[in-house]
Amino acid sequence: MVLYLILIITVLASGSLVFLIKSDPRVLKILLAFSGAFLIGITFLKLIPEVFSHASRFVGLFVLFGFLLQLALELITEGAEHGHQHQHKEGEKVSPFLLLIGLCIHSFLEGMPIVSNFDAHLQNTLVVGIVIHNIPISLTLMSLFLHYGCSRWKALAYLMIFALMTPLGSVFSTILNAELSSSLDQSFNYILAVVIGIFLHVSTSILFETEENHRYNLQKFFTVIIGLGVAFGISLL
Repeated sequence: MVLYLILIITVLASGSLVFLIKSDPRVLKILLAFSGAFLIGITFLKLIPEVFSHASRFVGLFVLFGFLLQLALELITEGAEHGHQHQHKEGEKVSPFLLLIGLCIHSFLEGMPIVSNFDAHLQNTLVVGIVIHNIPISLTLMSLFLHYGCSRWKALAYLMIFALMTPLGSVFSTILNAELSSSLDQSFNYILAVVIGIFLHVSTSILFETEENHRYNLQKFFTVIIGLGVAFGISLL
């Protein structure tokens, strides 16, 4: 329950910052670089070793499936998971529902491996990764909702729906585990493999994007180093 509250409050608090401070693209880029580096760090240092230590011969296919699934979801979200704020033409009518649906699927899948009766440290690592990842997503999402003409209250309602998706993914897996007579251990490994594929796509999209002048600037480089360092420290705990 505490983990669920952390996940929900982080999204709501981060998204609400749009109302309190002027959005600075440079700050968002730093947050994205840190979150991308942290995600890829925990993926390689913690999640991949965990999955492949219990791997069946097909687990790599599930990683690839997660990668391709995230690629497909971005046809709907237009890259909001890694900070893209697609600007439409002036006066163009755009529905925020497709964006919300795509991000909700993304968030629900990320929550599915968070099941309390599995490795506690792994769950905590996943939650930290998702929390850090959700901070720039929430800022981007609220900015887009407002850009699409949503009122503040409607935008907050949509944000709340998004905030609930990761806990709902976890609840779904927990109920499934309780209802099935057989253990979900192997299924959990496959679910985690899918999430790894999603993390790999999102993090590499963030890290390999360059500035308009095609330069990978020094500030972003040092932010990435810090993000990887934090991920390494957490993997040792």
